[in-house]
Amino acid sequence: MDVDAGASPGTPLGRIGESLLAARLRAMLSWPASRDRSVPQVDPVQRLIRTHRGVHPDADVNLLRRSYSVAERAHRDQKRKSGEPYITHPLEVAHILAVLGMDTVTLAAALLHDTVEDTDYTLPQLRADFGAEVALLVNGVTKFDKAHFAQAEAETIRKMIVSAGKDIRVLVIKIADRLHNMETLDARSPASRARIASATREVLVPLCDRLGIQALKGPFEDVVLRYVDPEAYQLIDEMVTRERPHWNEYVERFVGAGNDALKREKLDGHLIPRPRHYYTIWKDTKAAGSPSPINLPRVVVILDGDEADCYAALGVMHQRWLPIPGRFKDYIAAPKNNLYRSLHTTVLGPDDQMVEVLIRTDQMHKAVEYGVVAPYRYPVRPPRFGKKVPAAAPKQDQMAWLRRALELEAAAPDAVQFVQTLRCDLAEQQIQVFGHGTRMLLPAGATPVDVAYELSFRIGDRCVAATVNGVLTPLNAELTDGDVVDILVSRDKNHPGPRPEWLDFVKSPNARLRLSRRFSEPEAPAGTVSDRLQIGRAAIGLALRRRDRALSSEQRLVDLAQELGYPDLDTLLIAIAEHRVRADVIVDQLIASVDASAGQRGIPVQPQQSPTESSSLTG
Repeated sequence: MDVDAGASPGTPLGRIGESLLAARLRAMLSWPASRDRSVPQVDPVQRLIRTHRGVHPDADVNLLRRSYSVAERAHRDQKRKSGEPYITHPLEVAHILAVLGMDTVTLAAALLHDTVEDTDYTLPQLRADFGAEVALLVNGVTKFDKAHFAQAEAETIRKMIVSAGKDIRVLVIKIADRLHNMETLDARSPASRARIASATREVLVPLCDRLGIQALKGPFEDVVLRYVDPEAYQLIDEMVTRERPHWNEYVERFVGAGNDALKREKLDGHLIPRPRHYYTIWKDTKAAGSPSPINLPRVVVILDGDEADCYAALGVMHQRWLPIPGRFKDYIAAPKNNLYRSLHTTVLGPDDQMVEVLIRTDQMHKAVEYGVVAPYRYPVRPPRFGKKVPAAAPKQDQMAWLRRALELEAAAPDAVQFVQTLRCDLAEQQIQVFGHGTRMLLPAGATPVDVAYELSFRIGDRCVAATVNGVLTPLNAELTDGDVVDILVSRDKNHPGPRPEWLDFVKSPNARLRLSRRFSEPEAPAGTVSDRLQIGRAAIGLALRRRDRALSSEQRLVDLAQELGYPDLDTLLIAIAEHRVRADVIVDQLIASVDASAGQRGIPVQPQQSPTESSSLTG
C-alpha cells in the first residue's frame, strides 16, 4: 500500500479527521490483511525512501539501501509464521518509523534489528559495517536468549530500558517492532495471541504513552484490544461503522460553527475532528458500566498562538455552547506525566449532544502527536539558508520518567522485580496529590504510605499516621485526585519500622520496591543487574591476573561471547556472576584466541606489566 493511501471508508480505520500520521499507520495496519508481500517488488526500498525523504529531503538513502541489502541477505530463506519472507518485517518496521519521521540512522537500525538475534550476522560485524550508533540501537532491541536466561523476557525489558538511557530511539524501534508484529498474530494460537497482547498492553503500550507519541499509541492500543477482548472490539467496530455517516455530518456542523466563533473573536485557529480510538471507546464504556459502547464526539481546537489564546478559546467555546459541569481538565497548568498539554472540556453541542473539546497550540499539538521523537521529525533549522542541523535530543524534562526507571532498575534486586515495579510506575490510571508542598503523580488507588515513600525512604519507614485534607485517615485509605496529604513521622529511636502488610495495599514503585526488598523471601536473588555485571567483570579480571595477563579492550571478550552463543557481553558476564559458567574457562578461551590471532599476525602478546596494575575490563 502506498504511503499516501488512506484506509478505505468501509473499514474501521477510515475515520475522518485523524492526524496524517495516524491515518497512514491505520492504512498500513488494517485488518484483515489481504496483501501479498511475497510478490517481488522492482525496488523494495523505494517506498521507504520516498516516505523518509517526504519528511527529510536531504536523507542519506545510500545508508538505507546498504542496510536493506545486508538484512535481506542475512534473512534470506527465512519465513515469518504468517508464511511471508522474513525481510518484510524489518522493512515494515522501518516504514512505520519513516512515517513517524525518525532519522536515517534509526531506519537503518530498524532494517537490521533482527539480524544479530536471528541470523549469523554478529554484533561486531554490524558495528564494523555500520558504526557504533547503529550497533547500540540494534543491540538495545536484541532479546536475551532463553537458553541462557530462565527469565529472558524480564532481562530483555531490563536491557532495553538501560539501553534507552543511552539512546531513547531503542524504545521507539521496539514499539514499532511490536506494533508490526501484532499484525501477524493471527498466525499464532489463540492462547499465544492473548498472552502476547496482554504483555504488550502491560509494558509496551504504557511505554509508548510515556514517550508521549499519541500517534503511535492509538493504533497500538486498538490492535491490542482486538486480541485482548475480540468480542468487544467487534461490537465497537459494528457500532462505529453503523454510526459513522451520522457522526461525520454532525461533527462537520460543529467544526464549522466553532471555526466561525473563533473568527468572530479574532483568534487564529481552527477545529479538526478527533475520532476516538476503539480502545478509548472500550475504556470509557467499561468505566461507565454501559452495556453498549459509548462513542462521544470529539474535536481539537488548534491555535497559532500561545497559552493565553488557549484560555481565550475555552471562553469562546463556553460562550457558544453550554459547558458540562465537572468535565473540565487543565493539562496546560498541570501537564500529565508524559508532558501532555491541552485543555479538556465537554459542551452541549447542536441537538443537545455532548461533544468533548480539546484545546491546544500548534506547538502543543506537535508535542502531543510525536512526544520525545518530535526533535527527530522536526530537526532544528538554521535561521537562514542551509541544510537541517542534526536533531536535538529530547529535553531533560521529557526524559524524567526514564531517569526514574533507571533508578528503579538500579535499586531492584533482579530483573523480574524490576519489571513488576516498572508496571506499577506505568499504571495507566493516575491521580495527582500534594504531600508536604510537593505535587506528585501516583497510581490510582495509592495510599498515604505511597506518599510517604515518594517523599523519602526515611519518611516512609517511620510513618505512623496521616491526615488527608486535614482529617486523620488510616494509612491504607485510597487517595483521590487533588488530595492534600500530611505524613506524621515517629521520632522514637526504637520505632519498629514498616510493616509487611503494607505490601498488600501500596501502589507506587518506590513503596513496593522498598518494602519488597525489606521483606523479600530469602531465596530471592541478591544484587542488581549492575552488581552482577560488576561481579562478572571482577571475576574475569581476577582470572587474568592469575595468568599474569591484562586486557586493555573488551572487544576480544565481546567477540568471544558471540562465538560462544551469548547474544552479548552482558549475558556472558551475568552468567559468570551466577556461576553458570566459570571465569577461568572463559579466560583460557580468550587467551587462546588472542594468542592465535597475534601469532598469525606476528604480533607478540604482552604479559601484565605489574601485579598491582588493574586488569579489570573497561566498558
